[in-house]
Amino acid sequence: MTKQENRRQRERQDPHWIEWLTGVVSALLVAAMLGWLGWEAIMRPTTPPDLSIHVVSTERAASGYRVAFDIANTGTTTAAAVTVIGRLIQDGRVIEENPVVFDYVAAQSKTEGAIFFRNDPAAGEMSIQPAGYTSP
Repeated sequence: MTKQENRRQRERQDPHWIEWLTGVVSALLVAAMLGWLGWEAIMRPTTPPDLSIHVVSTERAASGYRVAFDIANTGTTTAAAVTVIGRLIQDGRVIEENPVVFDYVAAQSKTEGAIFFRNDPAAGEMSIQPAGYTSP
């Protein structure tokens, strides 16, 4: 903290109590964050990506039908180049198949995507499944 004497500022020798409080609180926060990161690194089991799909909506679009979905990764490892394949099946045969590729799906997270179909998904059976991934 500064003091003013004869229109000149001079640094005080003894720090103000708020400076001490700020330093102590900051040090505690840094120590807590480092402890938490260390605990997570040591105690959290490493599991491979576990991908699941949940269809959110199906709606008419200019190019046909848009099927919006969420893809979730409940594993503790990130999946890269995630391929999702959407299929429309009528009378036991695949009439349309479209893939979509996600750059990555982070560990323990969820992201959104959509697949476009020319045919109406309500006219038959629709299947949207993750087909594969790579390790980042």
